Formats: sequence, C-alpha cells, structure tokens
Amino acid sequence: MEQEPTGARRRLGAELRRLRVNAGLKLEDAAGGVGCSTSKISRLENGKGVPRPADVAALVEVYGGVAGVEAEMLERLVTESRTRGWWEPFTEGLRSDPHFLPSPGRYAAAESDATAVAAFDLTVLHGLLQTPAYAHAALRARLPGRPDREIDQLVRLRGRRHEALTATPPLVLDAVVDEAVLARATGGPAVMAEQLDRLLTLSGLPDVTLRVLPFGAGPQRAHAGRFAILTVPDELGPDVVHTEGHAGESFLESSADLRTYREVFDEVRSAALDEGASRAAVSAHRDAHRSAVDDGPDERDVRTSS
Repeated sequence: MEQEPTGARRRLGAELRRLRVNAGLKLEDAAGGVGCSTSKISRLENGKGVPRPADVAALVEVYGGVAGVEAEMLERLVTESRTRGWWEPFTEGLRSDPHFLPSPGRYAAAESDATAVAAFDLTVLHGLLQTPAYAHAALRARLPGRPDREIDQLVRLRGRRHEALTATPPLVLDAVVDEAVLARATGGPAVMAEQLDRLLTLSGLPDVTLRVLPFGAGPQRAHAGRFAILTVPDELGPDVVHTEGHAGESFLESSADLRTYREVFDEVRSAALDEGASRAAVSAHRDAHRSAVDDGPDERDVRTSS
C-alpha cells in the first residue's frame, strides 16, 4: 500500500540518514560530496520538502551505493514522496501567514502519519472534534479579515480529517479539554449545543477518550498553551509535539521536548475527571447552552459552512 507523501518523505529521510551514518560520514561530508548546504541534507533527512530524484541519487552514490531490494525501496520512496497529499486540494490558494496560518496543510500532513494523538486544549476543541459551524466560528475568530472562501476551505479540511477516527485502523485520540472550552459560547449557544452533542457522540467511539479538566482543578502546567502529541510509526521517524501560539505553530521532535510534554499531559490527564464524569460535565454544559437558546433568539450571524 502506498504511503502518504509526508510518510514517504520521513521514511526516505530515515533511510538516507542510516546510509550516511553507516558510511561514517557527517552532514558536512555529505554536503561536500554533492556540492550543497548541510541544511539541505538536514531537510532531506527530516522529511521536509519534496526530494529531487537527482539529489537522492547523488547522495546514495556518495554513501557507497545500494542495489537490489534496497535500491527499489529508495526509488519507490522517492516516487511516493513527490505525490500530492489528500489535504492539498483543501489548501490550494490559501495565503500563508507567519503567525496565524504558517502552513495550512502541515499539521494535517503530520496527523495523517500518526497512529495516535494526545491533545490538551484550553481555548477551543481540537480540530478532530469540531462540527462545521463550530470550526467556522473558531477559524473566523483566529483569522479575522480572511475571505469566507478561505475559511470554508479550512472547515472542509477539518471535516476530512475526521474520517481518521472511523478509518480501519482508526486514529486513537486521547483528548483532555479544559472546562472553559465547554462553557465558552464559540459561535453562540445554538452552535455550542450542537457541538457538545457531537462531542458526546464522538466520546462514545472505542478509540476516542475524552476527559474534562474541571474549574475546581485549579491552574496546571498544561495551561501554558494547547498542544498535541502525535505518535508516529518508528519507520516514519520520531514522534512530534505540535504547539500553537501568537508567534505561530511549532513542531517539536527532540527527546527532551517529547519527554516534557508527555509529563505535562500525564499530569493534566490525572487532574481531569474520569470518562463518566467528563460526559456528565459535557451534558451539563450542553443543557446550559440549550437553555440560553430557549431563553431568546441567538442574534449572532453564524455561517454553517459544510
């Protein structure tokens, strides 16, 4: 079965790194052998960018060459690395922004390689859990001034990502949500009531775990910012931590960063309600939002792009 291009790029990078190390060469030696910068070699080994067949062939020659099955594998990985990812039609024409939308498809690409995601969110729900109306409201707040066409594209991208939760095998999601996310009227009470209904449905999936961090738990280390830990198959490279903030998004892969974020996630997960109590909390907030709808018309103009 063919891999997604990001998975193939990460696998190709790992193979090139292995060949270089086995040849006893440093990044500087490889770069000098093919006449390029060390940053280019590093990007190839980290699975970033689209590899040129000529560059890969030149590197393999510097490393002593390969033959047979190994050569066929590298050729296949180069071919698969140059294909389009499923997310690319959803991101065509989107203007990048260094702070708020640095690379529209990069997280979706990383998530498509993952087998599991452990996420903590304290402002809005994780994208895998969002309804279209909720996603539209959250994206509109984060990307003021963007045309509706771009917001709609990003909403559709999030909708496509949801398929991973019911795929075979499914993506495993372990989500911890701050109670403030449930109370906040993102998109208005009607949108929130629908969203929390959806959250209850998703939390019933066998590979989705939802826990709510209650107000009574007090401040946690996790409140420094939302993050997601993506577990990636060994052959595709290291696991990844994705973070977001006012300075943009970051993808962290060092063992120290992974260790820190896993510790933080374990702490906040332990402080959260158990699954049964979490579902009860979601239900209570859903009912509160429904009551707000019943008490009067929701005057917000919320587009429910599909």
